[in-house]
This record gives sequence, structure tokens and C-alpha cells, in this order.
Amino acid sequence: MKSIIKLYLLSPILVMLMIGCQKTERPVLGDYPTDESKPPLPPGELRFFVPFGDDPQKRYEVKDSISGDPAQVHPFNLTEGINGKAVQGTDAGNAIKYMGVNDFGAATSFTIAFWMKNTDKGRTEFVFSLVDDKYGWHHSAIFLLLEHGDATATTLKLGLMDQWLEFPDSKKFAKPLMDGSWHHIAFVYDETSSKMAYYFDGAMVEDAPASATDVKKDGNPRGAVDLTTIKNLVLAGWNRHAKLAGPTDDWIKSYTGALDQFRLYNKALSATEINALFAGKL
Repeated sequence: MKSIIKLYLLSPILVMLMIGCQKTERPVLGDYPTDESKPPLPPGELRFFVPFGDDPQKRYEVKDSISGDPAQVHPFNLTEGINGKAVQGTDAGNAIKYMGVNDFGAATSFTIAFWMKNTDKGRTEFVFSLVDDKYGWHHSAIFLLLEHGDATATTLKLGLMDQWLEFPDSKKFAKPLMDGSWHHIAFVYDETSSKMAYYFDGAMVEDAPASATDVKKDGNPRGAVDLTTIKNLVLAGWNRHAKLAGPTDDWIKSYTGALDQFRLYNKALSATEINALFAGKL
């Protein structure tokens, strides 16, 4: 009888202990963060921006300053950048991975701008990828690769949806992109002209070949691009380096240089606006 009484008296205590354990294992229902609980994105044409900078939480060193969201994966160290800190890529075959790029996917014209510092390593290096699984082989809506470079010229290929925009070996990107110094790069697509413009250190590249500038669909000027199904952003590598779907060939290498001030705009910036980014080290 005494045992039964003791068990009866202890029952409320056991119940309280069980409840306490449940509270430490997970938050109360309704406390999980949701998209609805996040503040709205600020207005403007800059829809995604990674300035890079020190933070006690490593993933926040490479956060998007528009939404405040960190990278999902950040395997690199910071280095001195063109403006504060930058991220330093490696040859370890990994990359920074973001869960999304805010509402940049709604853009029908766009600008991608950033600073880079690298030297040629005798291999094909991928700088970034906007991941989109509807493009069968490459699984990228937009990506950039560099190869066959030296201190004066580089073979540059920009993948856009189902088209390769190329400065091929016969008509290289004739700028000192891989000379080990900081350089500002911008890709500007204008749907009204269906042309891609290239900027190097604040000035338009005037002698770009048609293979790099003429954006087409079924042989005709493309007009508005469709980026609405972009899933992830990969920096300092390609999809395979972030463990995402895409080619896994051995020649696909991660980016070994430094990156700073990575920006995505939902419009075709003007030459004046691009030059202001360069002049301001932005």
C-alpha cells in the first residue's frame, strides 16, 4: 500500500519532468520561423548582395545583406578584399551554397557584378552558378567558367539558360582578368536588345564577339529571360562542389581566387551605374 501511495504522490512530479524534457527538445508549436514571419524585402533594384565580412557565426560572414539570410554552407576563410573582407576560394572542390536569391528570379533583364582576384591554374574553374534543374545537362540558369588564361587574356564562357555565351580560344576575353590583381566584372543583359554586355573595371568591353553578346532562343532574339525556377546560388564553384545536381566530370574545378561584393540586380544597369560600382569599390 505504501508503494502505491508513493507512486501516486510521485506521478505529478514525473508528469512535470516529462513535460520539461519535451520543451527542451523542441520549441512550443508555433515558434518555428516561417516565411510569413520574416520582414518583407526592402524595395530596389539590388535583389541579392554579399559584401563579405567578419561575423562570430561563420555562415553569416557570407550572408545576403538584402534578406539577412546566411549561406547554408560556407567552407572557406576570409581574406583582404577590395572593400573590407572577401572570401578566398580553394582547390579543395567545395563551394558556398545559398538556399535562394530572394526574388531575383522575377527579373527579365539583369546585372551580375562582383570583384575577383585570381591567377590561371591551368584548369577550368567555375566562379558561380544559379542552379535550375530544368536545364538538363548543366542544371544552371546562369553560370560562369574561366579557362586557358594568362595575365593578358582568358577564355570566358557564360552559360545562360540553354545557351553558351563565349569568348572562345580564338577570340579570348582580352583583359588582364587573371593577373593576380583585383578586377571588377559585370554582366548586363537587356531584354529590349537581347544583348549581353560585358564590363571590365568599369568600362564596357567593346570588341566582344557575337558569340558572347547575342542572346537567342530558337535562333531568334530571346527577349525576356525566364529565371523563375532558380533554386540555389553557388559561389566559388559549380553545382557538384555544393553537392547539387549537375555534371560531375573531373575537369570541372572549383574557383581558387578571391571574390568580393557579389551583386544581383533585376535590371540592366547603365554604363554610368557600372562605372560607379567600380569607382566606389562596390
